[in-house]
Amino acid sequence: MEPVLLNDFRRIPPAIRRELTAATEEVVASGWFVLGKQVTAFERAWADYCATRHAIGVANGMDAIEIGVRTLNLPAGAEIITTPMTAFATVLGIIRAGATPVLADIDPTTGLLDPQSVERCISPRTRAVLLVHLYGQIRAVGAWEELCAHYGLTLLEDAAQAHGADSAGRRAGAIGKWAAYSFYPTKNLGCIGDGGALCTNDPDIAARSGQYRNYGQSERYHHPVIGLNSRLDEVQAAFLLRLLPHLPETTERRRAIASAYRRSIRSTKIELLAEPDGPGNHVYHLFVVRTRKRAALQAHLSVLGIQTLIHYPICIHHQPPTRNLRCDPEGLGHAELFAGECLSIPCHPYMIDSEVERVIAAMNSF
Repeated sequence: MEPVLLNDFRRIPPAIRRELTAATEEVVASGWFVLGKQVTAFERAWADYCATRHAIGVANGMDAIEIGVRTLNLPAGAEIITTPMTAFATVLGIIRAGATPVLADIDPTTGLLDPQSVERCISPRTRAVLLVHLYGQIRAVGAWEELCAHYGLTLLEDAAQAHGADSAGRRAGAIGKWAAYSFYPTKNLGCIGDGGALCTNDPDIAARSGQYRNYGQSERYHHPVIGLNSRLDEVQAAFLLRLLPHLPETTERRRAIASAYRRSIRSTKIELLAEPDGPGNHVYHLFVVRTRKRAALQAHLSVLGIQTLIHYPICIHHQPPTRNLRCDPEGLGHAELFAGECLSIPCHPYMIDSEVERVIAAMNSF
């Protein structure tokens, strides 16, 4: 019996494969491979999809965070509060831009940043809060806006896992001052390689982001700022343009699988995360459960041919380069416990119903 994988790109439908092959041929025939018509067209399409005025294609999601932080012109020593339960790229982008991450604790029922912990982390140096829409979910947008307005902070989004998620009709990417997206292959909208984008409604941030991604150039050979080489290439943009129309369908399939899991997983040894608080709240980039017996559950599922991964097993403040970051004075206990118990199970859009049933049966037999 075939294993059930977390992602299975071999199952991309033949019709979509043909679209991607045609996209490659179109770029090659054009003779223009960097910052050309494909990037411009995708930037417009992605901005429209995210309901923002601008999208700037960059090389990856981490660069989108770094470039976004640079556009804020923060003073030396400025702090940005974010979560310890995230990919390392979140804090690495902040550090590379010259700002200082501060780590707040999470809500253990969702894995998302906890507002009360954020408040405890605020200092005179705090300038922004970077939300991470972990696993594809966004929640409590209004409360976050109120908190940031009350303390005079800038609200930012790491939307790398939340393509198409929305809260009360407001899409991820259009909530903060800017939002960083990743198009890594496993993402809900993914390249065949690396890619990213920064979305914003601020024309000044958009213009400066365009400079930063291209060596700091305002025009050819004119460099008003120190930039970096972080350009979304034409081939990846062409792929994304052709995959974007399929995103609503693949998102609904992810939601259908997640709904089946929520209805049917009943093992008393396994805890599901909180239900979404709105119909568009979650796009299920990952379906994550918690269990105190994670190693045993992983072994049980592996024997039954079901692949799992852990997102994320080591909190940011336990990584060697970031052990000295300032944290919530009351500690990061929820994040540490979550990191020891969370487990991702298959939820990709090319799973067939019999595989979903296999996963459910395996979970319930644990």
